[in-house]
Amino acid sequence: VMVRSHGKSHIDKILPSLESGLSDDDYRIRVASLTLLGDLLSMLGGTKVVKGDADTQEDARQAERAQAQIALVLGSDTRKRVLSRLYMARNDTTAVVRQIAVQVWKTIVSVTPRTLRDILDVLVEQIVEALASGHPEQTQVAGRCLGDIVGKLGDAVLPEIIPVLQDSLYRGDEHTRQGVCIGLTEVISCSSKQHIDKYLDILVKAVQDALCDEDEGVRQLAASCFQSLYALVGNRAMDEVVPVLLVAMEDSGDDEIARSRAVNGLTGILRIRSRELLPYLIPKLLQRPITKSHADALGNIAAVTGGTLHMHFSSIIPALISELAGFMDEDSDGDEEKEREEAIRTCAREVCGNVEDTGVNWLVSEIANKCGSDKEGVRKESCWMLQAVVEERKGEDDFYEQIPIMYRELLYRLNDESKSVLKASNLALKALSTIVPAEELVKHIEFIRNLIASMVSDARRRKGGVGDGEFLLPGFNIPKGLEPLLPIYQRGILYGSSSVREVSAAGLGELITITASKFLAGPFIIKMTGPLLRIVGDRNPSEVKIAIIRTLGLILTKGGPALRAFVPQFQTTFVKALSDPSRQVRLEAIKALSLLMPLSTRLDPLIKELVSGSLGKGPSSSAETAGAVAVQTATLDALAIVLKHGGKKAKLPESIPSALEAGKELLIHEDEGVREGAAKVIGAACGLLGADISKDVVTDVILDTRPSDKGEKKHGRACACHRILVSSAGSELDEDIHGKLAKLMKTLMKDEKTTVREAACVAIGAVIGSAVDTSACVADVESSLVKCMDPKEIMEVQKAIARGLCIAVRMKPDVFSGKEGLAIMDAALKLAMSGTQRVQLAFNDFLWLALDVAAGDAGLEEYASVANFDNLRTMRTIYSKVLVRIKNVGGEDF
Repeated sequence: VMVRSHGKSHIDKILPSLESGLSDDDYRIRVASLTLLGDLLSMLGGTKVVKGDADTQEDARQAERAQAQIALVLGSDTRKRVLSRLYMARNDTTAVVRQIAVQVWKTIVSVTPRTLRDILDVLVEQIVEALASGHPEQTQVAGRCLGDIVGKLGDAVLPEIIPVLQDSLYRGDEHTRQGVCIGLTEVISCSSKQHIDKYLDILVKAVQDALCDEDEGVRQLAASCFQSLYALVGNRAMDEVVPVLLVAMEDSGDDEIARSRAVNGLTGILRIRSRELLPYLIPKLLQRPITKSHADALGNIAAVTGGTLHMHFSSIIPALISELAGFMDEDSDGDEEKEREEAIRTCAREVCGNVEDTGVNWLVSEIANKCGSDKEGVRKESCWMLQAVVEERKGEDDFYEQIPIMYRELLYRLNDESKSVLKASNLALKALSTIVPAEELVKHIEFIRNLIASMVSDARRRKGGVGDGEFLLPGFNIPKGLEPLLPIYQRGILYGSSSVREVSAAGLGELITITASKFLAGPFIIKMTGPLLRIVGDRNPSEVKIAIIRTLGLILTKGGPALRAFVPQFQTTFVKALSDPSRQVRLEAIKALSLLMPLSTRLDPLIKELVSGSLGKGPSSSAETAGAVAVQTATLDALAIVLKHGGKKAKLPESIPSALEAGKELLIHEDEGVREGAAKVIGAACGLLGADISKDVVTDVILDTRPSDKGEKKHGRACACHRILVSSAGSELDEDIHGKLAKLMKTLMKDEKTTVREAACVAIGAVIGSAVDTSACVADVESSLVKCMDPKEIMEVQKAIARGLCIAVRMKPDVFSGKEGLAIMDAALKLAMSGTQRVQLAFNDFLWLALDVAAGDAGLEEYASVANFDNLRTMRTIYSKVLVRIKNVGGEDF
């Protein structure tokens, strides 16, 4: 009613309100505004709003008259403005708005293309304003409208639209520039290839500038615009844009802003067309020397091409590593070179961090290929790049499958001769243990152990290696060399399954073996000791206990005084292990106790506990317990070891005598192992108590014989004789007692019981070795020895006599040299050539010691001077084929 009543007279007041309503957020207000505007314009033009298509000739004439009338009433500027808003409403997001707008348009416009050309400047201005509004709906409407104009007017309108958009791109704020990009996309999408070809230069320039914009939103929309252009004209779009950006990036000199804009443009294109552009771009960026600008550009490119970049790793990774390695060979003290190096490292980190999970295996494989290079710098930088992979992908787990490859390459570098490579490998391993959860790394503990064992074996056997001598792995013999691997082994020891615990404990011992003591001192040795002591008492299988106790023994060997605070825990652990059902566990505990003695200061409680255990009175010893005798034997062996290696530290006067009394009591035990253990205790105690006590023991225990003595007692006497004579007190016994012992042993060597004869054959070696007049002693016992060395004698006795002869040679190395020992040497040679395999091995050991093969062939020459031809020829044969290959003979403790 108001429009009909006051429309003509108050048009200047009504029209602005209706125009404003056309851009309202509420579509219902837009519908109402359009309806009222249609009524107003039809009233001004003297016509009515048409319903339907309005395509008749009469409708066109009416629209023509109405348009002329409206132009007279509103004036040219207002008419253009109103028609522009009306035309934009034709592209509204709501269907009902579009429908009403079309009806109103057809009521007052007869020829749309002509009218559009007439109002084009104002319409484009409104479109740009809407594009720049930042309002999503208005931006969409403006974009549609722009595309509609291009579709209707074709190439005639492009020269007028594009300059306006380009100007807005340069002068507007970020919202305006984003809107312009949307408009350009619509223009390109709605144009034909022929139209675009004509104005490609203008469009390319506009798109290129948008791609280089400093605003991220503008660049993303510009990339969509470029995509539309590429879809229409193909590679021409790439050929027009990319070279210009490359030139801008390379020729900008010190203009960082221009270079940054060029890089922005390239990355914008790469977001959508990386597969096509990277093969063209990568070779240019990797031309050596890689400049700072190229490194920065490659880093930015990596950030947006993670899905396709891995296809070019075969050229990218070697180039980056080689470039970084070059800084080791050149003088890079200058600031410019340092900046370039830093830029390349940043670029490498971007590449490592942005590649998608499908390309991680490509990345690690390419780096691994360079780890074994013959160039020091390449090896160092390859280790660094593996470290960068771990650090840059710490929030991801997609590289976990590649951890074995990483460990293989990094652990092999621990045997490198270059300190810089060792340090780089150590840092990369530390990154792995810090960033990857320990429970994940523990899965590879056996692989790591086997890898280190293989590497150490290879290093020992290669030309110039140490063979069976001590080998120290260079990578562990640097400050904190073991730190990267320690958490993995700790985790495996504390929380792993039985098999993992065994591997972890044994592997830790192997690491200790190839690490020098000075690099284990301090916190490291304590970190290793704690977990092992904590779990050794758990219910673990014997294999786990063996590995743990063996490793604790190695720790004691390397750790020294730093472990003095742990002595009580060590002692408790080893003593408890003596009662373990597994024989091997008990043996390892005995060895470990011997290693503990240099650190122990309070021996008396330990001796008392072991004495009690050996007599079957300890808490872990019970007559009803299966294997109690085996535990008793182990306890006696441990007591003997403690007395031998630490007995001098005992302060209480009754400690050593109590051990001696226990040994004497158990020397007639029914079990052979217990008797041998008791003899060891007696020998060790006599060595501490001196010659007088030893003489009394020999008189009371060994020489006090009766015809009715049983075999067990005879066996015990022979074992005790052996142990006392090899102790320090044995050489202090007078000749009379020594002669009686020799006579007794010769008698026992003829005993009907095999065990007695075996023990006597061993003891006779100690008799010879401790004799003051060695020649007389050898002559006295020679016939008995040769008789026991008869090839028809049983194997056990032959092995025992070989052991006894070894003891004699250890005590007196030249005891069988010259003519005095020729009969013994010839008999031994015969058994070494013709006996059973075990007997041969035993006599090979004796000949190795008697001829002093380790010192050279002087022993062989001395034998040659007294031997007959046949025996000498045989001896030379066995010497060259067997003896020289023996590296060492065990049994130093006799």
